[in-house]
Amino acid sequence: MKFINNKLRIENAIIQNIAQRYNTPAYCYSYKQLKDNVNHFKKNFSSISPLICFAIKSNTNINLIKEIKKFGLGADVVSMGELMIALKAGINPKKIVFSGVGKTSKEINYAIDNKILLINAESKSEIKEIEKIAKIKKTQVQVGIRLNPNTDAKTLNQISTGKKENKFGVNDKIFYELVEYCKNSKNITLKCLSVHIGSQILDYKPYEKMLKVIGNVIKKAKFNFEYIDLGGGMGISYEKNTKKLNYKKYNLAIKKFLKGRKSKIIFEPGRSIIGNTAVLISKIIYIKRNNVKNFVIIDAAMNDLMRPALYGAVHQILPAIKKNKKSKRAYEFVGPICESTDKFTTIKNFQEVNEKDIIVIRDVGAYGMSLSSNYNLRPKPIEILIKGSKIKVIKKRQKHKDII
Repeated sequence: MKFINNKLRIENAIIQNIAQRYNTPAYCYSYKQLKDNVNHFKKNFSSISPLICFAIKSNTNINLIKEIKKFGLGADVVSMGELMIALKAGINPKKIVFSGVGKTSKEINYAIDNKILLINAESKSEIKEIEKIAKIKKTQVQVGIRLNPNTDAKTLNQISTGKKENKFGVNDKIFYELVEYCKNSKNITLKCLSVHIGSQILDYKPYEKMLKVIGNVIKKAKFNFEYIDLGGGMGISYEKNTKKLNYKKYNLAIKKFLKGRKSKIIFEPGRSIIGNTAVLISKIIYIKRNNVKNFVIIDAAMNDLMRPALYGAVHQILPAIKKNKKSKRAYEFVGPICESTDKFTTIKNFQEVNEKDIIVIRDVGAYGMSLSSNYNLRPKPIEILIKGSKIKVIKKRQKHKDII
């Protein structure tokens, strides 16, 4: 995404023209950025040849999942719906892992019937439920056990998943019990140790600590795991001057961990693949001034992009057309929903804007549309994929009649 002649573009498409043709709000994705992200990820971890399973929860657009499948990626799913969409997109079942703390009997049945690679179990009760269903079906099911390594990912509390107070995984004591239980089961084949310590991680050191914990647990468990699922959580730069996660150092740490082991690594990246591929295009409806600041009221809202309201995430905002004149007062960009949390960010020294101007909210590809809702009975935005000069609608704008 760049300015050419003061007009913001995604690849060869001008944002202003997209807004005029398709209206706003609109999610707009770059195919080139998606391709670059996948290749960058593959290149950095090529020495360990991992199975890369895209975290479907980060973006559930089937057309984007189809493109991701073409790059050879599998899928990490956390619900029956996500498993269904991954299969419909053509992803090989033997490249699908099913995570999550609360899989229902219906979901487990569906996963077993579709012969996916792994069901990563997160409790003794879940292991027993998988075993019970497998016994009825007279089959063997490949499972992983998710370990809670009690590792602080140094990220937002709301997206931390690897500390002992989080609901995910089991502690080392229960982990050893479950390893022994699986060994003695006729219908369960233990294949994987699984972990995931959080999301939007920008420092490789928590991963190093996690690997050390895993190494000690494997040694004590005295079990050879065919797969080690390290989850995802790799962060991206949402704000200017944010440091980037050092993939090379993480890769070196994994290589060190794998020395003397024959396990295959599984990754579950979502944000690092899709996060910076998209912008949310929006129009300024009104500008409301008070004694403190100017409220810039846009037609995108917290139902379209939940992250800022949900856990205070910050996204950069850019104008579709660059001007030289700066505003003397701070702008607070807000949506039209009847909640005080329906605000995106406050910016000082932004260029002067007028009503009906077009702006874009950056880096919304992950947990943008997948967290969207119909709150205030607002229809969901259109989704568009840009490939060079080609513009393709990959999901139509919802209409009021669709939701009423």
